Amino acid sequence: MTTYTITLADDKQVTISVSEFGDGSPFLLLHGGAGPQSVSGFAQRLATDDHAHVYVPTHPGFGGTSRPDWLNSIGALAESYIALIDQLDIQNVTVIGNSIGGWIAAEMALLDSPRISSFILADATGINLEGQPVVDIFKISLDDLSKLSYYKPTAFRIDPSAMTDAQKAGMAANRQTLAVYGGSMTDPTLLKRLSAVKTPTLVLWGDSDGIVTPTYGRAYAAAIPTATFQILPKTGHLPHLETPDQTMSAVRDFVNALKVGRPVNS
Repeated sequence: MTTYTITLADDKQVTISVSEFGDGSPFLLLHGGAGPQSVSGFAQRLATDDHAHVYVPTHPGFGGTSRPDWLNSIGALAESYIALIDQLDIQNVTVIGNSIGGWIAAEMALLDSPRISSFILADATGINLEGQPVVDIFKISLDDLSKLSYYKPTAFRIDPSAMTDAQKAGMAANRQTLAVYGGSMTDPTLLKRLSAVKTPTLVLWGDSDGIVTPTYGRAYAAAIPTATFQILPKTGHLPHLETPDQTMSAVRDFVNALKVGRPVNS
């Protein structure tokens, strides 16, 4: 893991820990509330199978990392990751984000960095859609969270009684950080603002996502002029964990189509 200190406007600084995998085309992989460990397996597979250089930052405040007081919104995280890409001096970056990571990616798309060639939003939160509320994960049990997050929740159930005190404390700290960044997990202004996105975007959605429904996902994609929407069958809120083969194929097909200039199927 490498630590980068980046400077934003008004001389604000933040230190970001980044795990790197492989060597090749650059990908920035943004984790959701489950933390960076939830995407590390997919990052390693992407690096190995597709000869990619995958950067996995830990959102400051997750995993025991520090978070400056000013870094308290999804928009600020998006600006920080644009600055990170600038500091890394990488081009033609594909940004992949899941859940709150997808929301961060959407805000990054609105910043229109010339270094980013495409975005993939996997079961992203962020928009406020009437009649399709984002489940308040802070008010439900871990069992209920699993039931809503997976097509086959028993395979991914977390048993709190089997966790160490340190693991429980780490999970609690991550949830506190998630609440700081995400709040209600929506921004009432985002849906309309997405019409300004110019970069090719794939919106991937699990057909069994109970946190943010496929209807929510379709609205997300419809709001982005450059977006393609794709459903993943027998998949919940975390496709990179539950159906990694399907997710990898979707990512590969999308990126390869852009490379050769083919239209992406909608």
